[in-house]
Amino acid sequence: MNDPERPLIRLENISKVFYTDEVETHALSDVTLDIQRGEYLSIAGPSGCGKSTLLSILGLLDSPTKGAYTLNDEPVQQLGHAQRAKIRNREIGFIFQSFNLIGDLTVYENVELPLTYRGMGKTERKNRVHEVLERVGMAHRAKHLPSQLSGGQQQRVAVARALGGNPLILLADEPTGNLDSQNGEAVIELLNDLHQQGATICMVTHDPRYTRHADRIVHLFDGRLKEQEAA
Repeated sequence: MNDPERPLIRLENISKVFYTDEVETHALSDVTLDIQRGEYLSIAGPSGCGKSTLLSILGLLDSPTKGAYTLNDEPVQQLGHAQRAKIRNREIGFIFQSFNLIGDLTVYENVELPLTYRGMGKTERKNRVHEVLERVGMAHRAKHLPSQLSGGQQQRVAVARALGGNPLILLADEPTGNLDSQNGEAVIELLNDLHQQGATICMVTHDPRYTRHADRIVHLFDGRLKEQEAA
């Protein structure tokens, strides 16, 4: 049984080195970080400091060169591709800067697709898709294509898709980066509401207007964790 007192995520001395043409690029160096269940964490820092690399490792999209990663009391840094994909689909929700919606699928179908991969039955999928679209205020747009939506609406659909599988953690990579200030604030308010309802959120952003909404801010600089502070 999982210990509720233990962190949902524990990173210990995580480093990531990229090798290209005999050149070593140290994207992350000895990052140690805990994320608690129900916490809203913001990862801040300038462009190129390693924020997205860290989020890719957290989301099992990439593996560390060295170090230990424990998710929900299970070590995951050495898992194979199939095991990582299964955990991503069941336990991690992603919200990307570029929305990453499939253009020829409707809003409903975009949210439904990851649930289909999970083998969820048709009736359960229908109920779950309707529930999360209602939650983000997009149920009335279920039959629309992404091209028929504003940027802010597309990001709301992306949030619904991330919520569909009831993940352990939401990972948001610059979720306001392609939005104007009004839509950006609306998406941040949506994340705030989800956090108030118990969601665990880890958001990467370089915008100080949005970091203040988190419970805690960690700062990266040149791939190293420099400081942590309460928001």
